[in-house]
Amino acid sequence: MKLIACAAALITLTAAPALAQTADATAPTADATPSATAAVPGAAKFSLDTPIETIVADPAAKAVLDADIPGMTAHPAYDQFKSMTLKQLQPLSQGQISDEVLTKVATDLAAIK
Repeated sequence: MKLIACAAALITLTAAPALAQTADATAPTADATPSATAAVPGAAKFSLDTPIETIVADPAAKAVLDADIPGMTAHPAYDQFKSMTLKQLQPLSQGQISDEVLTKVATDLAAIK
């Protein structure tokens, strides 16, 4: 009788991981969900939350930065802050990137199609 109980327990324990794997296989995966960076129809291509290096990679967006924040892309420390967003860089800019400048950049970036 003890042998049957042990066998039943062993079968139950070995079946549980197999069932768990089956359940996980049917669960939605990260690949099945839309990515956070997927384009939303009607949304601006660039924003103040876009990394600066991504903005600079687009010629039209780089022109906006060069016009609204002259010297940013030629700044000696560019390599140190290029992975940041404009919102992240603002507090470190010693007042050079004001709220008004960010508003202007946001408006000009939103105009890019």
